[in-house]
Amino acid sequence: MRVLGVDPGLTRCGVGVVEGVAGRPLTMLGVGVVRTPMDADLSHRLLAVEQGIEQWLDEHRPEFVAVERVFSQHNVRTVMGTAQASAVAMLCAARRGLPVALHTPSEVKAAVTGTGRADKAQVGAMVTRLLRLSAPPKPADAADALALAICHIWRAPAQNRLQQAVARHTVNATKGRTA
Repeated sequence: MRVLGVDPGLTRCGVGVVEGVAGRPLTMLGVGVVRTPMDADLSHRLLAVEQGIEQWLDEHRPEFVAVERVFSQHNVRTVMGTAQASAVAMLCAARRGLPVALHTPSEVKAAVTGTGRADKAQVGAMVTRLLRLSAPPKPADAADALALAICHIWRAPAQNRLQQAVARHTVNATKGRTA
């Protein structure tokens, strides 16, 4: 499974590609950030994020895109920019027919560190260890994008089984009503 993780942001949008399957060593295929100038018009910044993500999709050809779910923050301006960058990432994936998974920050932290309350340094250290890197990816947005991809690889098999069970239950319940 090849996953593009996206840590959305307008100034720095973290991107990272990880390949592998749950229970086996994972491989980092690329990591970086899509940057936009803070003084640029919002529409131009969103366009730059879109172009950057499209470039990563072209280069790495992921099968899934994992995006950090936007969560409530006290700074409305920050959350709006994050939500807009997140929507751009989802649009890029949808345009290509790629499935998108949203993971909360605490889900990602728990998946890679064992606790949903881990700080940025702990996430970076575990990403470094899990991907057998010589140093934590910089900036933290890049490490967070890799953590999103890792989280999705590890969680996808369980999520798929759950979705299949729900689908079977729905089919069986429908059959029971028509009989």
